[in-house]
Amino acid sequence: MAPDAREPAAPEPRRGVMSLPVRLRPGEDLRRGLEEAVRAARWPGAFAICGIGSLSDPRLRFAGAREDTALGGPFEIVSLSGTITAQGSHLHMVVAGVDGRVWGGHASPGNIIRTTAEVLLAALPDWALSRQFDADTGFSELVVRRLSSGEDPPEAPAGPGP
Repeated sequence: MAPDAREPAAPEPRRGVMSLPVRLRPGEDLRRGLEEAVRAARWPGAFAICGIGSLSDPRLRFAGAREDTALGGPFEIVSLSGTITAQGSHLHMVVAGVDGRVWGGHASPGNIIRTTAEVLLAALPDWALSRQFDADTGFSELVVRRLSSGEDPPEAPAGPGP
C-alpha cells in the first residue's frame, strides 16, 4: 500500500487507563453508589467495565419500555456494564433469580444491594464523557469528546449529584 493511502496512526495516549475496583455493601443503591464512587475519584466520567453481586428486588427497564419492572426476591447480578457521567448513568444489567431464570435490561434507580456488588470502573483521561438530550432517541445520550493535546479533562463536581 502506498504511504499516502494508509490510515493515519492513532495518537499516543497521554495517560493510561485509570481503574477503580469498587465494592458496594448491603443496603446501598447500585446506581447511586457507582455515581458516588466516580465523583469521589473526581472523574468526569467512567465506564463500568464489569460487575457481579446480588440484589434484593431488582428493577430493570426492558428494551423499548418506558417504565421500570420490579422483580421480586433475591437475584444475582450476572453481568453489569455501562457508562457513568456527571449528568447520569446508562447501565445495563443481567440478573438471575433463584430458579435460574435470567432477565436483562437497563439498571434502573432503586436497585438495592443484597450482599455485595463488585464492579470495575475505568476512566480514559484522554477523553471527556458527558450526557446530552438527543431529540432522535428521546433520551440523554453519551457525548464523547477527545481532549486536545495539553487539555485536562473537566474535573467532576464534588459532593452529591442530582
